[in-house]
Amino acid sequence: METVIVLLTRDLRVHDNPALATACEQARHVVPLFVLDPAIDPRHRAGFLHESLHDLRSSLRSLGGDLVVRRGDPVAEAVTLARTANATAIWAAADVSAFARRRERHLAEACEAGRLGFRLFPGLTVVPPGDLLPSGGDHYRVFTPYWRAWSAAPRRKVLAPPGRVRLPDGIGVGDLPAREPYGLLRGGETAGRRRLDEWLKSGLARYPDDRDLAPERTSMLSAYLRFGCVSPAEVVARSARRAGGEEFVRQLCWRDFYYQVAFAFPELPRRDYRSRGSDWKDDEQAFAAWREGLTGVPIVDAGMRQLRDEGWMHNRLRMIVGSFLTKRLGIDWRLGADHFNDLLLDADIPNNCGNWQWVAGTGNDTRPNRVLNPLRQAKKVDPHGDYVRRYVPELAGLPGPAVHEPWKNPVPRYPAPILDGV
Repeated sequence: METVIVLLTRDLRVHDNPALATACEQARHVVPLFVLDPAIDPRHRAGFLHESLHDLRSSLRSLGGDLVVRRGDPVAEAVTLARTANATAIWAAADVSAFARRRERHLAEACEAGRLGFRLFPGLTVVPPGDLLPSGGDHYRVFTPYWRAWSAAPRRKVLAPPGRVRLPDGIGVGDLPAREPYGLLRGGETAGRRRLDEWLKSGLARYPDDRDLAPERTSMLSAYLRFGCVSPAEVVARSARRAGGEEFVRQLCWRDFYYQVAFAFPELPRRDYRSRGSDWKDDEQAFAAWREGLTGVPIVDAGMRQLRDEGWMHNRLRMIVGSFLTKRLGIDWRLGADHFNDLLLDADIPNNCGNWQWVAGTGNDTRPNRVLNPLRQAKKVDPHGDYVRRYVPELAGLPGPAVHEPWKNPVPRYPAPILDGV
């Protein structure tokens, strides 16, 4: 095979990238391509994405190649580049969202029309979404049976980076957008692998027992997984046999679980997975207070302000603020999911919408009527109030756990709770 285009989407890495590794093994020339699609608004993730692209270009150059960048429709740009480079095939990593699968269908049709080979590869999950099926169904609806099947499923080999990447002559590589950092994290495979190494060395062993909400006490790998800067298969392979590994790997299985749900139920971002059976409230004032971190419930406000300022929030906090919005305020989970999608560095459709539907009682939770009590949760996950004081400076003067109940000692400039009986 002479030349292959590898269309990169959410696999922005050279380690364990099946499409790139296979192309470099089988083709004389390989063109790694990323298309900046105006139809996709990365929101606050743009800075992380652009840093990731700069880092990927540097890695590919160290291997003798480069990252080719275009702007426009990915299908049209990939096919045009294939003609320019005299390529015989376009390869890509398979994705699960309705948007991504529509793009894959259009690319397959364009390749067929242009007599180009087309192939999709795994890599965005540990186990491909369609590989595990329950008897009599097209996907697993409950996590525990999926976890058992997933744990027993065979794993593909984690791949080394290609030894060399050779571009054909005469290909203009294109310019990358400027780096514009946002939030806690720097983008790219180099930063992601450094974070993974640090986590395995000093964080993983305490993971099952650590309830600390500080970002530095968690893996902080979710954004790197979302953009494919690190491979989920490699993260699992390196974590599984270490102390604390099973509980951490279980969380990565949740990620795969929601990918297979989204694969089978593409309407996940907009439609209830399970009918809730009642209407949502239209309360713009309450939603604005929640969004701005001004509900008068400190643990909720701290989480929402961290989200606004840093583009990240601990998963337990996501559950608490989500339950407060949907179960206590009665506001549609889609509004919460859209707000998270605007601000989270790690937001992707399967996990963001799957988790929102879980907490709203419309998704895969086997106890759809559960309500997380924010005060009880706050005393459990932030017993000394350090997290709240960090993000709600109005309450910095309240000592210890008293910070969680400021209505007992009213504080100037901090609102009273928008709900009675918090």
